[in-house]
Amino acid sequence: MDILRFLTCGSVDDGKSTLIGRLLYDSGAVSPDILEAIEKASRHLPEGEIDLSLLTDGLRAERQQGITIDVAYKYFTTKKRKFIIADTPGHVQYTRNMVTGASTADLAIILIDARHGVIEQTRRHSTIASLLGIPRILVCINKMDLVDYSEKKFYEVAADYQKLAQGLDFEQVEFVPVSALIGDNVVAKTSKMDWYDGKTLLDHLETVEVKSTKPQDASRFQVQYVIRVDSDEVKDYRGYAGQVQSGSFRIGDKVTVFPSGLTSEVAAIEIGNKKVDTAIAGQPIVLHLKDDIDISRGDQVYLKNQEPVISQDLEAVLCWSDTRPLLPGSKFLLQHNSQLVKSSVRDIEHKIDIATLEKIDLPENAQLNDLVKVNIRTAEPLAFDPYKVNRKTGSFILVNANTGDTVAAGMLQ
Repeated sequence: MDILRFLTCGSVDDGKSTLIGRLLYDSGAVSPDILEAIEKASRHLPEGEIDLSLLTDGLRAERQQGITIDVAYKYFTTKKRKFIIADTPGHVQYTRNMVTGASTADLAIILIDARHGVIEQTRRHSTIASLLGIPRILVCINKMDLVDYSEKKFYEVAADYQKLAQGLDFEQVEFVPVSALIGDNVVAKTSKMDWYDGKTLLDHLETVEVKSTKPQDASRFQVQYVIRVDSDEVKDYRGYAGQVQSGSFRIGDKVTVFPSGLTSEVAAIEIGNKKVDTAIAGQPIVLHLKDDIDISRGDQVYLKNQEPVISQDLEAVLCWSDTRPLLPGSKFLLQHNSQLVKSSVRDIEHKIDIATLEKIDLPENAQLNDLVKVNIRTAEPLAFDPYKVNRKTGSFILVNANTGDTVAAGMLQ
């Protein structure tokens, strides 16, 4: 059973929490003890009604107290698929949280209030989703009950969003009219919008293709841990543990190791202490090579004819997440998956207006939640792919060497 990771984006009052709560409740994904607690907390409502937003609004109190909000993850399963929901805050000051949630998402749900249509936050969320490489967008036009289930209103809002999406980099955009509060078209089909013959929200989520159609099949493996064993039972065992980042590896494949540049051949592959012939993207494996090569944590293995970009001079888009501003010349540790290198942000080319994608040239610094294009110099070369080609090898974080704080998430260009 495969997994769909999706992000929910919406303005504060668009009904995002209610939508997720309805999806969990109507699909039977709420445990009896949690349901009992939600029912008790909903005693102020008319008999038989429950506040479904409480299923996802556990961070509301923290938000009111000014405490930093992270991404809330929800998990549920149907007969067809497993799901991981990244629920991020909708305010502009939480851009960094949305970046965190979007970095691994296969799909984004963009929630729009049918009464208000496309607004600035819709543009902002869509722009970030495009920059973060989310291939598929499902636009939920919510609160259809408040516009009398108007077919005309639905298609007006959908047309406005299509105009917005034309300037963004999405592979697929689909629309569904819903009422999260009542449950129309969330899990069950409604008779109140007989003019709509498409799928419900859950139907979309259960059937959407997870794999992107973009070329992300270059075989990439980065070493997280070197396993050496030499005992009476096991002699001269050397394996390289890590996750297949993309593509696949097979016994007999000719490979190159970065940074040494030495070549070898895949001699064996283990998954869960069992030998297999092939490993594919996402699988944790232990890789064995035919030749005895000096390999360390952070080294990369790739097929001989699928070389990545190798450079110390990087162009990247950063989402700045520190309260202290980013200044040109600042030095950081750059974490590229399991590789850690010293780096310097040489200059800030421009700031990106996240509502319009317009460029603001040569800003003096970057402030909290800003998106900026920068040039970075690293002390050692990196082997990577541009983020738009491969999100696994095209992403990184910057770390303050003195405090250990993560100060930025980056996308290599």
